[in-house]
Amino acid sequence: MALAVVSAGVLYLFIPSEFRISTSASVAYPLVLAVLLGVLVLGDPGRIDRDVRWLRVVTAVLLVTMTVVTLISTVRLVTGILQKADFTSPGQLLIIGAVVWLTNVISFALWYWHLDGGGPAKRARGHVVARPAFHFPEQGLPDIADTGWYPQFVDYFALSFNTATAFSPTDVSAVRHWSKLMLIVESAVSLALVALVVARAVNVL
Repeated sequence: MALAVVSAGVLYLFIPSEFRISTSASVAYPLVLAVLLGVLVLGDPGRIDRDVRWLRVVTAVLLVTMTVVTLISTVRLVTGILQKADFTSPGQLLIIGAVVWLTNVISFALWYWHLDGGGPAKRARGHVVARPAFHFPEQGLPDIADTGWYPQFVDYFALSFNTATAFSPTDVSAVRHWSKLMLIVESAVSLALVALVVARAVNVL
């Protein structure tokens, strides 16, 4: 999870200024992510299993910040493509599109990880009080999965990545209404990005 947040901050540096919130965001945004992530790591070092309210609030603030910044970049990229903004080369457009697409994947993965089954701390401690929103194949294969297996961030990242590439969750089943709606939104965003970026890149050639 920490590596994913750091990656999102680094990826933001590759987005041109016209697709950011402001010119100062190239420094402010990664700094805010670093501060919030540092608070989370200090508050719950090692395996994320400390179930306290303020940690969940800080995590939610971190995810909302990432989501808003990613949404703005996505909207500005789509708007720029539709308004035929100038790109120096197809390669530049593809790099920007890939960065925005991958950041979306990370953001959705973090939300799945944060919301499913009451949160990562409850899953790690086996105190899942909320009905799970996703059913993973390992949960139906007790003879193959490790004893005490529970979904961790890499499982949600794989779910998000598959949804963004195949436009479906593939081997994972969404069993709650909100999780199904989030998968629909992620698939729609990914489809729009891929279709518009590739089409515009071809026109730039």
